[in-house]
Amino acid sequence: MTNPNTAVTWVDARERLPRSGTPVAAAIMGRYPADSATQSAADTADTADTASGEEFWLVRPMVFMTLHWSEDGAQRRDCFVDSDGVVRLPYGRTSAESVTHWAQLPTLPGRTTHLVLGEDVQSALQNAWDPHPAT
Repeated sequence: MTNPNTAVTWVDARERLPRSGTPVAAAIMGRYPADSATQSAADTADTADTASGEEFWLVRPMVFMTLHWSEDGAQRRDCFVDSDGVVRLPYGRTSAESVTHWAQLPTLPGRTTHLVLGEDVQSALQNAWDPHPAT
């Protein structure tokens, strides 16, 4: 069995950013729901001077891009993009949800890479499940 223990080194997004195209684990902070329209009128009156929604901090896989063109044609620099195309900026820049920290993703079990394609997938997967097959 592959050792499931992996050490994670978190990098403060205010201090350093990854190389463009790097897949990372991103620690994201924000509020949910972020839209104050989802609050009742009574809640809005009670919290008029505070941000809406509940604060969260979570980890998601993302890709860092030094230059990214969104589907709406907007150009963004130094941003993190998730699999749904949602763009999040490093903490300290104007963004409803900010990336506070990032970490390199671990490699695939039993591999030194993050990616295996095509006909090599099944043999790589089998080797990860049984690295010492009986002969």
